[in-house]
Amino acid sequence: MDQFFTRLFDNDGDSQLPPGFKFHPTDEELISCYLLRKVLDGSFTCRAVADVDLNKCEPWELPQRAKMAGKEWYFFSKRDPKYPTGLRTNRATAGGYWKATGKDKEVYSSKNSCLVGMKKTLVFYRGRAPKGEKTNWVMHEYRLEGKFAFHFLSKTSKVGLRTACLEIGVPLKPTCEREDSNLKVK
Repeated sequence: MDQFFTRLFDNDGDSQLPPGFKFHPTDEELISCYLLRKVLDGSFTCRAVADVDLNKCEPWELPQRAKMAGKEWYFFSKRDPKYPTGLRTNRATAGGYWKATGKDKEVYSSKNSCLVGMKKTLVFYRGRAPKGEKTNWVMHEYRLEGKFAFHFLSKTSKVGLRTACLEIGVPLKPTCEREDSNLKVK
């Protein structure tokens, strides 16, 4: 079992995942095993989760940047503040924007029922608000909350958190069609 996790988390680019490996973590696992680890150690890498600046990529470009093929892709992405002194997150790209939908979902630990994070659902719109055209691209964005929130981490971790405050976006579920060898959203 230790060999499996060593291969999954090692930084050596030559390692391969075992045949038949499927990456389907729960919301709790995404937050407590991956996001928290990335926030505490900015150099943390994972074979299944790519580091991508989601503000510089259109959704249809993301499958090529993912580390694993499939219909769901997982990414670490730095939070981009909308305003220099504000807390709002910039979710705009060159071709559109990610708009939050619905209410944030609380994610609890299965071991002790403590709040560990929040899950936000985002939908991609082409164009600029308020006249953007809704697409079928959906993303789930995770953030630390409760005992894992940044103000509960040690002072040394807070410094790393300021420079690398990260969110994980998963999964993207597009409805796509091929047209002129470019991926196009229906």
